[in-house]
Amino acid sequence: MALPQQLPREKLNKKGAAALSDIELLQAVIGSGGKNNDFKQIAKNLNTTITQIGADNMTIHDIKTIKGIGPAKATVIFAALEFWRRKFTKQTAPLIDSPEKAAEQLDFIRNKKQEYFVMLSLDGARRLINCRTISIGTLMSSLVHPREVFSPAIEDRAASIIIGHNHPSGMLDISEQDKDVTRRIRLAGELLGIRLDDHIIVAGDSFISAY
Repeated sequence: MALPQQLPREKLNKKGAAALSDIELLQAVIGSGGKNNDFKQIAKNLNTTITQIGADNMTIHDIKTIKGIGPAKATVIFAALEFWRRKFTKQTAPLIDSPEKAAEQLDFIRNKKQEYFVMLSLDGARRLINCRTISIGTLMSSLVHPREVFSPAIEDRAASIIIGHNHPSGMLDISEQDKDVTRRIRLAGELLGIRLDDHIIVAGDSFISAY
């Protein structure tokens, strides 16, 4: 007679995590299914979603769309995933937790002869996802429309952004145009749920926050 199969959590406690397959590890996280929902199938569907989207890009909404995973369970799964990402997969990405560190990412535009408008997309731990040049030329509202800023931020699944530009003149004055751009980007971010953390202006070896 065949021995009863151990449940993933029991197997984990008795044999250690190395004895579990990827699907079994997900089953251990999920715990159990609901009515008409097999937790083994839920684990397989979750694994497929993670493979298709990528662990670094998964959102809680992606998890909620999986049949059999409700809001409470999705929160637990996503919290575990986010903890893992912050501790083990994001350490190579620079942490942008100060204006000084943001300014460092703008070194490449400090001495440009034209104005470069740049967007830094950040994850929930304020680690850099991407650095994108949005426009080159005079800092006009038409060149830094919120849609041009937030379209790549949404693509990056950013939690927040930092915008920055250079002053080819070398002067670190904050113009009314700078203030207007900051205000419009901040308001657009509030509507989209992507926070504007700062607006950095660089000139020569110095910088200033226009936020």
